[in-house]
Amino acid sequence: MVSRVRVWLNRTYAENVFFIEQVRKNPSDRAVSIHATHGDADSPVLAAADTAAMEPEGLSPAAYVEYALDQCDRREIDVFVPRLHQDAIVEHRADFEAVGTKLLAPTPEAVAVFQDKATAYQAVEAVGVPVPPWWRVRTADELLAAVEQLEADGHKACFKPAAGAGGVGFRVITRAPFSMAHLNGFPSPYVQLDMVLDVLRNSEDGVDWLVMPRLEQPEVSVDCLTGPDSRIRMAIGRTKNGRRRGFTLDEAWLEPARLIAEGFGLHHLSNIQFRMYGDRPVLMDVNTRPAGGLHQLQLCGVNAPWAAVQLALGEDPGDLVPPFLGQDYAVVSAPRPVRTASVPAHADEVPAPTLSAVPAPMSVEEPVTGATAEASAGAPAAATA
Repeated sequence: MVSRVRVWLNRTYAENVFFIEQVRKNPSDRAVSIHATHGDADSPVLAAADTAAMEPEGLSPAAYVEYALDQCDRREIDVFVPRLHQDAIVEHRADFEAVGTKLLAPTPEAVAVFQDKATAYQAVEAVGVPVPPWWRVRTADELLAAVEQLEADGHKACFKPAAGAGGVGFRVITRAPFSMAHLNGFPSPYVQLDMVLDVLRNSEDGVDWLVMPRLEQPEVSVDCLTGPDSRIRMAIGRTKNGRRRGFTLDEAWLEPARLIAEGFGLHHLSNIQFRMYGDRPVLMDVNTRPAGGLHQLQLCGVNAPWAAVQLALGEDPGDLVPPFLGQDYAVVSAPRPVRTASVPAHADEVPAPTLSAVPAPMSVEEPVTGATAEASAGAPAAATA
């Protein structure tokens, strides 16, 4: 009899409710048990899991590794999909394997390269992958010099943190004065150059930004699945042009993604993003984790999360070639269940359900003493579909 596979997702994005669903509905018809932990009691990932627990707050990376090892050992986790503190966790792969847990994560070297966007751009450019022009800035004068150079070349300038994910901190520079036009309609990513310079010159907080031209659409996110042997098993591009989304197997996007995934040890699932600079695709970002939109590949008949779990278990799923490319689509929000609003302070307290029509399919195995959300986990109460 084939044993049940126990998979743990630590503090992660709300969209990974779909990752959980795809692992459960795997084409191997394998029994799966999902454990999830988070710092936000209202994360829909907790409600989607079979068992869930709140994560302790304030742990250092080293202390978090000890917490994770204890979770894996006590719960007999077969496959751990780390997002929070991924860099510290992958340094201890041997320790996790010693308690019987495989990490669904890249090599420590790959995580280190792609944590810092400046380091990443230098590394991929050295192997022939095109990148946009960029400047690393820490002062107002450096920012102004970079913006003036980009504008002289006919570009709009933008900046983003050298380390970060999910578009946090991305802004586009404008010289248009602040006016009522900026207060009408929805907020935009545009910020006034003079306001940014003034803040930098008068703030004690340092910045570490990359300044580059605003890249044009289409944006293509290439989802990659690479084995521990560094051979890629899947590369499928998801296109975005305004509201319209679609899929592509165009080698203009896939070939550089393969080069990065195989050449830098991006084992298991990664997401490599490109946009247009003039008439050619250039690298925008590399995520060393499953993308939030990975589940969209099911529109192409592909279950990438389960194939990644198989690779982590040492079972080779073979090459994942989509049998077809799904039609273009749009992304919309959809409600997802969360746990009951009243969280027990003690293990023997039973909260009254507040969503009786949609019971949460999991049990809380540990008492909750706090529900502080970590902003970097990016987990809203409703996932996007």
